[in-house]
Amino acid sequence: MAVYGARRCGGCTHGAREEHRRAVAAFRARRDRLAAGEGVPDLPDGASRRWVSDELGRQARTVAERGRALGEAWPHAVWRGTLYAVWGAVAVLLVGYVVTAAPDGGGDGGWTGPRTAGLVAAMCMGAVLTGAAHVHRAYGGLLAPLIGEDNRLSTSRAVAAAWALLAVFAALHLTLQGAAGGRVGLAGGARLLTALALVCAVAVAVRKVVTVRILGQRVQKVRAERPRAADLLCDDAGRAGFADAQYVLVSAFAVLFAAARLVRRPGELPYLPWALVALVALSAATYLAAKCAEGVRPVILSVVRAPRPGAPDAPIRTGDDIEIRGAGFVPPGAATPAHLTRTVVRIGPVHVHVPLVPAPGGFTSPTDTTLTVPVPADVPPGWTDVQVVTASGAVTNRVVIDVSA
Repeated sequence: MAVYGARRCGGCTHGAREEHRRAVAAFRARRDRLAAGEGVPDLPDGASRRWVSDELGRQARTVAERGRALGEAWPHAVWRGTLYAVWGAVAVLLVGYVVTAAPDGGGDGGWTGPRTAGLVAAMCMGAVLTGAAHVHRAYGGLLAPLIGEDNRLSTSRAVAAAWALLAVFAALHLTLQGAAGGRVGLAGGARLLTALALVCAVAVAVRKVVTVRILGQRVQKVRAERPRAADLLCDDAGRAGFADAQYVLVSAFAVLFAAARLVRRPGELPYLPWALVALVALSAATYLAAKCAEGVRPVILSVVRAPRPGAPDAPIRTGDDIEIRGAGFVPPGAATPAHLTRTVVRIGPVHVHVPLVPAPGGFTSPTDTTLTVPVPADVPPGWTDVQVVTASGAVTNRVVIDVSA
């Protein structure tokens, strides 16, 4: 219904966003009340915890459904915004030409053929991009090719797209100018193509690296509810990333520098200093190296008995809680309740869903480094393997425990 309402009002996501906001607020309030013991039935400790976890799991699924509705409404709302950006850029180009054409604007003191060719090229590209955005309006318009398989905006694709648009515009501009009999300058072509080749190669390499590392379970990926602009500067968990931020900022500076050169001298390809090309190459290499190094494979370091307060020390028996200590149990971006409910522990032949243990403002289990689960009665006594399956589907190493009769 939220999606239908968003489409009915012309792509506005206000209804879906409000439904999602209310669902999140209701979940947090319910979680904090259960953490304080309010409304928890008088059951044995293990059964009470399971009841709390099931109750939070039901509300987490409601939040996830609202999030999916918002994610489905999002493309219909933003695709027109991509067109505003395109035609806004054309308007900025026109203003730049007018300013530089003025006698006191530092240009050649008049409207020239190269400026006409540049404006025509911009309008042609705007028309083509408008058509592409309309065809892909169900996927976010012009943002569709920038969205990765995890439903996040890809930094490498966005940077490569910016350079590609600049290069295509410059080539079209000079083509139109040459067709009209004007003089064209190609001196800066090698440096522009070098920068374009670098960022495109990084975009291809990053996709390959991430795919290989996911298949090797060295990187964990979960699907986001919807793309966000912050994805360009942050990691999957929403934390600002140095490698991403420096790559975007350096490339944005270089593209704006080239665009300014093209506006100032519309009869020539933008002339990039080799020092700027080297800076782009260094930034791209840093970004690629960070992608090759990021991620942690989920691993169990130890499994211990988690005794209740006041209970004597004893071996692990069925019905006891065990605490699994390690790293990488909660993948980046999987800290939402719906993702946390997908964490599973294999104890021998039995699959145990990790119960949500609420605390004010969050959860004490599961966390990225510890999980607490009961040993089911179906686990036979003796030496038994323990493994963790995270929300991304990655599986940890095996650790053997001794379950006493």
